[in-house]
Amino acid sequence: MSGENVQQPIDLTSPESFAAGQEVYDRIESGQCQDVPAELDAALGITTDQN
Repeated sequence: MSGENVQQPIDLTSPESFAAGQEVYDRIESGQCQDVPAELDAALGITTDQN
């Protein structure tokens, strides 16, 4: 596993993460959210490294 980019865990209970998740939740509830996983990842700064 040497050389792999390992992402640090995200504190989903922090005020910033909670607010970001709440914004996505509000979009889900209003029907504006088309891709829930992608929007949550973007809001929380989660990146996926797909080779």
